[in-house]
Amino acid sequence: MAFGRLERTPGPQPMSEINVTPLVDVMLVLVVIFILTAPLLASSIRLELPRAQGAQPGAAPQAVTLAVDKEGQAFLDDEPLAQDALAQRLLDIAARQPDTEVQLRADTTVPYGRVVEVMGAAQAAGLSRIGFVAEPRVLPKK
Repeated sequence: MAFGRLERTPGPQPMSEINVTPLVDVMLVLVVIFILTAPLLASSIRLELPRAQGAQPGAAPQAVTLAVDKEGQAFLDDEPLAQDALAQRLLDIAARQPDTEVQLRADTTVPYGRVVEVMGAAQAAGLSRIGFVAEPRVLPKK
């Protein structure tokens, strides 16, 4: 019986470098997948819209400006009008183009009742799209 040392071959040494080949392969596959799917995601729903004789491409709705100054005087597109004349002009506008938007500008000192009268005249004429125009509030810089 021999209890002596046997000669052994030294085992493989651990690798200290990372093998990047599989990482590059996975990244290339992901790039190809993104290249193929990106156009499909961007073009949501494809529709073939019907054609109509009365359709107007890109026609923006018409807008009129209705202003009320601090004395309560109404102005339609910078033209001063009395309440009866204002109602008639709004009826004429609604008859020509019923989807006209009314942009209402009122002074801060105008009583709320006067603003409601002007809005009522527009709604009675059939103009239901009314937008209130205001100045942006300027916040103090800190």
